[in-house]
Amino acid sequence: MADIIQKDGTWAFDGDALRITPGRDKNVGLLRRELGELVVPLRALAGVSVEQGRKSGRLRLRLRDGADPLLQATAGRLTEPHDPYQLVVEPDRYGVAEYVADELRNALLLEGISPGPVDEYLLPGPSLPVSASAGDGTASFDGERVRLEWNWKTEESKASAGSRTIALADLTGVDWQPAAGLENGHLRFVVRGAPVDVPPKYDPNAVELWGFRKDPLMALVAAAVQARLPHPSAAREAAELVPARRAGERAAGDDHDTLLRRLRELGELRRDGVLTEEEFALAKQAVLKRL
Repeated sequence: MADIIQKDGTWAFDGDALRITPGRDKNVGLLRRELGELVVPLRALAGVSVEQGRKSGRLRLRLRDGADPLLQATAGRLTEPHDPYQLVVEPDRYGVAEYVADELRNALLLEGISPGPVDEYLLPGPSLPVSASAGDGTASFDGERVRLEWNWKTEESKASAGSRTIALADLTGVDWQPAAGLENGHLRFVVRGAPVDVPPKYDPNAVELWGFRKDPLMALVAAAVQARLPHPSAAREAAELVPARRAGERAAGDDHDTLLRRLRELGELRRDGVLTEEEFALAKQAVLKRL
């Protein structure tokens, strides 16, 4: 067992999985508190690093691409207080942090775990049901349906239609963007057949976010939905199959044209007396079998 206990949280590694428990320090972000304890299997890890600073350092985990629906939904946009995969380390515990990191690295080497992408989620995502209120509405998800409810700050054109319920089967994606500078953020549910270029302020499938304290909690709803959508690797495989299929179709078309050309050549050879009727019939039969 290798563990490190800090005000920011606790990491405990038992050889098979890393258990991450958020601390109770005031600097621990709302998202980490709501997410609670995480159990990260060893095969979900791609690497770990220790960064030392004068006042404090950090332990950082790198997960394999596609292993965690939260990281998939947030696409690297979680800020430090809310990122569950980094731990603030006090200078007098740098030695312990290095020990934990070494134990993780050694386990990855011994198990021969590749740092490459995975084709299925290795973490389950946030517990259900999950709900968050921020910006101009409340988003809830029970595993089968997303429900959007509006508040008094919602644009009238969006609120006039009332609360909205979207079946999981109608969703093709989810997009979470935090507010940055003067740009508002959003949590948008990508609905099959619905436009995605409507500003979140007017989009009935999106909650607009203004950069307030509870905004990151919307990422939990995004992650819960992401965990129950087809894994991104399925979309990549489909995209890779299209050009291959088209190439195969072109090749098949080329073969077809070649064989037809061969039939014409055989007919000309027979007409010119180079081939007898019997020879022509045999050659024609062979070509037709290939067609």
